[in-house]
Amino acid sequence: MQYEIQINKNIEIFDIDKVARQASGAVLMRQGKSVILATVAREEKPVEEDFLPLTVQYIEKAYAAGKIPGGYVKRETKPTDAETLTARIIDRSLRPLFPKGYAYPTQIVVIVLSVDSQTDLQVMSLNAASVALYLSDIPIKAPVCGVRIGRIDDNFILNPSNEELKKSTLDLYVSGVKDELLMIEMRALPSDEFAMIKTDRTPIPENQIMNELSEDETLEALSIAQKAILEGSGIYEKTFIKHKKNNPIELKDEIEYPEIFTFLENNFYNDIKQAINQMAKSERASELNKIAKEIMKLEIAKEWDEESILNTLNKVKRTIVRSQILNEGKRADGRGLKEVRPISIETNILPNAHGSCLFTRGQTQALVVATLGGDNDAQMIDLLNEKNPISERFMVNYNFPGFSVGEASPIKAPSRRELGHGNLGKRALYPSVPQDYPYVIRLVSEILESNGSSSMATVCGGSLALRAAGVPSLDLIAGVAMGLIFENDQFAVLTDIMGLEDHDGDMDFKVAGNKNGITALQMDIKLGGIDQEKLKIALYQAKEGRLHILDIMEKAAKEIVVNEEILPKIELFSIEPSKIVDIIGQGGKTIKEIIEKFNVSIDLDRDKGEVKISGCDNEQIMAAKNYIINITTSHKSHKKSFKEKKISDFEIGQEFEGVVKKITQFGAFVELKDDIDGLIHHSKIKHLNIKEQDILRVKVSEIKNGKISVDLCE
Repeated sequence: MQYEIQINKNIEIFDIDKVARQASGAVLMRQGKSVILATVAREEKPVEEDFLPLTVQYIEKAYAAGKIPGGYVKRETKPTDAETLTARIIDRSLRPLFPKGYAYPTQIVVIVLSVDSQTDLQVMSLNAASVALYLSDIPIKAPVCGVRIGRIDDNFILNPSNEELKKSTLDLYVSGVKDELLMIEMRALPSDEFAMIKTDRTPIPENQIMNELSEDETLEALSIAQKAILEGSGIYEKTFIKHKKNNPIELKDEIEYPEIFTFLENNFYNDIKQAINQMAKSERASELNKIAKEIMKLEIAKEWDEESILNTLNKVKRTIVRSQILNEGKRADGRGLKEVRPISIETNILPNAHGSCLFTRGQTQALVVATLGGDNDAQMIDLLNEKNPISERFMVNYNFPGFSVGEASPIKAPSRRELGHGNLGKRALYPSVPQDYPYVIRLVSEILESNGSSSMATVCGGSLALRAAGVPSLDLIAGVAMGLIFENDQFAVLTDIMGLEDHDGDMDFKVAGNKNGITALQMDIKLGGIDQEKLKIALYQAKEGRLHILDIMEKAAKEIVVNEEILPKIELFSIEPSKIVDIIGQGGKTIKEIIEKFNVSIDLDRDKGEVKISGCDNEQIMAAKNYIINITTSHKSHKKSFKEKKISDFEIGQEFEGVVKKITQFGAFVELKDDIDGLIHHSKIKHLNIKEQDILRVKVSEIKNGKISVDLCE
């Protein structure tokens, strides 16, 4: 069965009941020349634990773009960062759809089988996965729809092509179901402002613009996305509802222990409240465990099992946390709803690192370290819908070791969460980094302590680490994590949430930017949607928190002492493009000698004739520069001008008796006079057994482009 749908500017073709028919749900989706297979499979037996056992995998096949995988192993192996991030977007969009009590191990697999250069694979993949999930027997109320919003010439564009996105100043990805938004990923894209040189009217970049969005502009873009999602979700539901499998699935009942709940409220309410209001996360957990053990010793508790007591204790805890916030305007750590935890900042605490910042906000602490490198240090990324690898000159890595939350867990490869947080930090900071900055930049965030939004601590610490490394960033960027709690007609917006509020709240909302606007935004909603008015309140409250943090960061930035003596230095200069070969030398011999002699790195641009020398010792860099200039200008140019002058003394027909200086595949060079050689073509001497140092009598047959050709005299 095939359906062709026109939806949000795209024509989408779905084949159902054609492939992967043993899966619970499957679709083959085509858009342009891109084809994606999305499947949903689930186990028949639910897990015992109280969680949703959902796994999402997104796989790009190299053959989809007519490529063979690079590397030693010529097949797709572990997922790339781009694949992992796309899988997270699909997961975050679909996970809220699963009903409470669903506990069957479920796997959603999305495979890119064919791709063209203009298709937005993230939007297409989510929509394919959404339809496959909706077609399955899993009780999903309606299909999710994903859209992307761009901005070109101050106009918002729905679902821009990849080519349009390269010109856009905004990248906003939104998913939702019907009129409910479920997930938001936004980033500002920097651009250059062009000025005109009066002499030749050639446009040159004058200033980089960060293109941060104001709160009202963000709301306008989200409103456009919301309307498109409402339309798209409705079309999917109308088209596929008749094909949805109807196989009743048993859901776990939400276990309620009203008698335990009432007992805890009547006898341990104040104890639980006091435990919640402990400042430290570890102390809070310890106090709650003590209360649980105390309850289990009581005579009445013999009728209850330990798991029931712990589950009910957590429900009472959740009720108290939310009630305190909604009714008293007070949070577990005593703060007001808009209050940011105390912040302390230390910069360049690592003497041999290029730049470092220890950013502490409450019980969240990030040590962010900046390293500057040369062009060869850039990260090469092979994207499926790009012909050539992309050179990534700005990298942000985020590490979350177990000790940051008091756990004795081994350090492993970065998790999906770590990759996602690093990507969020990069998106937030990227507009502030000068695009023409000559160094490659790597930021590494080591989370040393965590109790609420270590990703936003990474943004704040990262912005200051850049300044500490001497990077002339356009502006400081701060990030703040917001929370929302809804209860009937009441709601509260929380600034700078801690882990407890994230766990027991209804929405996680991270906003980063400068004083003028937002550079990155990420939102995940645990409940059914959010209206524009509440979103507006949350955005403007986030702005207050961001401005407060930026004020503290600006004071810290003024006190930065840059480690000038250990920072790499770069010397950039231009030569005639034709002289690049002189720097390289035969087989790269000359450039290798220069690198070894002066202990520097050299990058050459053959087209522009640019030479970039980098190293740690400025004297060595300048010595290398002078050495290169001497190679390309001094004796070479003098010799060439001298030679050109001498060649003008020769005339056609002149005869000489000269020594054979060199024999090559194309002929022999014969010395004429004044160190000037003439070339006799091999076709004219192939019958002779000529060797170097032989004496030949020749006459000039041609003078062209500063070169002399000769023939044998008869």
